Amino acid sequence: MLRFIKHHLTGIDGVSIYPIFSLLIFFIFFTVMITYVIRMKRKEVDELSNIPFESNEEKSEKSIVISKK
Repeated sequence: MLRFIKHHLTGIDGVSIYPIFSLLIFFIFFTVMITYVIRMKRKEVDELSNIPFESNEEKSEKSIVISKK
């Protein structure tokens, strides 16, 4: 299987840029996510951490309040 892929990739000009581009996207994505998480306010973290424990009624009431603002 790998020989089949290597054979077809050797015919593509500039194929060596794809691994570098993929690594760059991976690095930028995780850098942005880590920065976002570090900069989150404690109140927002507490709200997000309580989401699994809320009942369906509480969720619908909060969504109504949020949509009215």
